[in-house]
Amino acid sequence: MAATKIHIHENDKTVSDFLCKFVVQKANQAIQLSGTFSVGLSGGSLAKFLCEGLPSLETDWSKWRVFFCDERHVSFEDTDCTYKYYKDNLFGKVPLSDEHIYKINPGVTVEKAAEDYLAKIRQVFPGKDVPRFDMLLLGMGPDGHTCSLFPGHPLLKETKVLIAPISDSPKPPPKRITMTFPVVNNAACCVFASCGGGKAEMIQRVLEGKEAVPLPAARVRPKNGELHWFLDVPAASLLQKK
Repeated sequence: MAATKIHIHENDKTVSDFLCKFVVQKANQAIQLSGTFSVGLSGGSLAKFLCEGLPSLETDWSKWRVFFCDERHVSFEDTDCTYKYYKDNLFGKVPLSDEHIYKINPGVTVEKAAEDYLAKIRQVFPGKDVPRFDMLLLGMGPDGHTCSLFPGHPLLKETKVLIAPISDSPKPPPKRITMTFPVVNNAACCVFASCGGGKAEMIQRVLEGKEAVPLPAARVRPKNGELHWFLDVPAASLLQKK
């Protein structure tokens, strides 16, 4: 299990710049090695960073295979839809084919949507093995949740279901589809990005790992991969200096 690599930059703009350069570097390496780059996206401030920085960088977008680490079970036109945010702010700015963007189906039940989404993942990762994404770009909520994996929720203990429906999210909207930890921790590279002094206490709790029951974001520990955190100075302000 690789050690956590913490990258601290001056402000949210420099975090966005360095994060996006890191993503594209990893993408280009994966494309050179295997011909494609499989990546899972998340919403929140991470989405803003990616949409601001990625369009200006050089990569072969035709080789990207884009998924979502979790998604709200809402229509594609709903402002809660993570896909909508990327469609409006990134996908139209880069030569990325719609057939290489793997979306959930909001027109069926949340349970069927989870099954359908796993089937879409299997188009890129055939067989029964746990998919190994080249990169998962993750967010962390104020309660320490990541994906739609919330503190105290039974899905934290899930070991067999790879893509899970959730109908009782403590954060609205209640219905979501999420990757579970078997998928997250099988990724080649997991990345968080977080900025602002308001995040400092939760970042300290997650990264210093002194909780009796680890918070969901602290459970992201790739078994055979890398873990990176991109922080600005205020977000990192409570971390112990080493």
